[in-house]
Amino acid sequence: MVLKRAVLMVVIVGSLLATGNAATRRKHRARHARHHAAAHLRRVAWHPMFPGSHEMLVRQNVELDKLALPRIANDDELISREQAQELVPVASTRNLVVASNLLESRRYCKPWTRDFLQDLSEAYYDQFHKPLVATSLVRTAEQQRRLRRYNGNAAPEAGETVSTHLAGVAVDILKSGMTRKEHLWLEQYFLPLKEAGFIDPIEERRQPVFHVVVFASYSPSLDPVIEIHQPEMGPQLLPIQPAIPEFRGVQSAGVSN
Repeated sequence: MVLKRAVLMVVIVGSLLATGNAATRRKHRARHARHHAAAHLRRVAWHPMFPGSHEMLVRQNVELDKLALPRIANDDELISREQAQELVPVASTRNLVVASNLLESRRYCKPWTRDFLQDLSEAYYDQFHKPLVATSLVRTAEQQRRLRRYNGNAAPEAGETVSTHLAGVAVDILKSGMTRKEHLWLEQYFLPLKEAGFIDPIEERRQPVFHVVVFASYSPSLDPVIEIHQPEMGPQLLPIQPAIPEFRGVQSAGVSN
């Protein structure tokens, strides 16, 4: 009788272990399947309005070279250009929050980039009653070199695709935590400005930001001009004004990266 009970206990324990192992294997397979499906969805579903490309980075740098904008090499050069007011400070306001991990000397950019940030953040706050977050502004080549050690998505510190942050014309805007409506609003805000040649936005995939390059033509104070041909009056030079969208389409659609 004792032997029979012992054999029975061995059978029961073995059955329980087998059941537990089978359950563990099923959980592992289910987890693997979910991970694979999510990875596949990320690959298939990524169709941003503003994708980046090698050609875009080359073109941006060509434009910056035309303006003879230097790429800042190190902290000494950065401080010098800030003191000369070639770069202007960006402060946190009701409309805009500058990331707390940015050093004071990194809270600078070109004047026209700050103009764009002020216009954008004011319009965004009026629409959603919450501030935008700027996570990155000017950088140095030394900083960019260090960044690339752990961020393979970062642009190089030299060459034809050198990071536009080094010229102080770029800003990274946090999209993490935005609703669909807010994300769409930003896209609709960027689109006419991009088409007019004032900005070049890129929606990053590996980093939760919009990377936006702002060109000097954005700021009316710089008085850029274009030639307008009129049949009766002949060519005239008229100032370019940034086209700030009214977003009627977004409001009527009721939609909110």
